[in-house]
Amino acid sequence: MDSIDMRILQCLSKNARLPASAISEEISLSVSAVIERIRKLESSGLIKGYTIQIDQEILGNSMVALMDVSLKHPDYYEGFVSLVKENNSIASCYYQTGEFDFVLRIVTDTTDSLDQVYKVIKGYEGVEKTETHIVLRTIKEETALLPDGGQIEG
Repeated sequence: MDSIDMRILQCLSKNARLPASAISEEISLSVSAVIERIRKLESSGLIKGYTIQIDQEILGNSMVALMDVSLKHPDYYEGFVSLVKENNSIASCYYQTGEFDFVLRIVTDTTDSLDQVYKVIKGYEGVEKTETHIVLRTIKEETALLPDGGQIEG
């Protein structure tokens, strides 16, 4: 990957639907070369897919919480992961080191909906303890970062 690939990624991070012709103009490279480079980035697995960003508040989902979860024993890992994957209100789940085994980002419309998710998580037999934090405001939330740790603007 070189600086041209990075520039292509920057363009796509701003608008994944940007046509190759527009990217070509932006970075001064032929359309066919842009298309070939994008194909290589996709086939290498660097570009995993294309998606949309949805404004959850417009959908009415203004309640965001982070929940730390500890399991009683590693034997409960697979079942807990399945539970998380099945719950549409859990937007992200990270397995981590430290006092808690997981951190979940939960997005719902109301505190009642959050309470329902909370009860499902707390009700899972393998959960030992949880700690929940209500998000007051999201300051930064990036979806694409440059390999050197810098963000791709977009």
